[in-house]
Amino acid sequence: MSAATKPVAAKTALVIIDLQNDFLDAKGAYARGGDTNPPALLLPARVAGVARALKAAGGLVVASQFTLWPDAAGEPMVSPHLKALRPYLKKGDFAPGSWGQANVDALAGLVDVAVSKVAYSAFFNTQLDWVLRRAGIDTVAVCGIVTNGGVASTVRDAHMRDYRTLVLADGCAAFGEERHQTSLADMRNVAEVTDCAAFTASLA
Repeated sequence: MSAATKPVAAKTALVIIDLQNDFLDAKGAYARGGDTNPPALLLPARVAGVARALKAAGGLVVASQFTLWPDAAGEPMVSPHLKALRPYLKKGDFAPGSWGQANVDALAGLVDVAVSKVAYSAFFNTQLDWVLRRAGIDTVAVCGIVTNGGVASTVRDAHMRDYRTLVLADGCAAFGEERHQTSLADMRNVAEVTDCAAFTASLA
């Protein structure tokens, strides 16, 4: 990024999508269901480095946590769309306050604000927009999983809300490299696609 396009750190938020135990840990819900995403396992350490750099420069670190809220009987309220895709999701998976819903250990101490989300976008039915505006944020750098799901939906919603929107390409992963690359190409219409190293360097 040129000096003219460098984000102002104090007005920038790193928005980390769904780097949670139930998605990534070997004991989590997705691994138990047979859904593994090897490229995603490389993200926590990489994203943590970016988070440390942004915090040191005065920026904000936000994480979304996909959450399956329990009904009156304690059963998770799963959307029909997700239930069809992930029929193995059961009671206790992604439950609010649980180990599975929590961010992975690599992000410990780095997240300033966490929002519970119920759909793909971290903006849908959450307080994310309120928090960002109250914090004076005008630029968001989005990373996490999956590129063509939660990341892409959040990026488009950020664009619609007039944030300057960056996507950290190597800070994201999808179930398959082709899906990842296709999604990044599509997001170039509404966001600036960069990488973790270039974004971190822009904060200096």
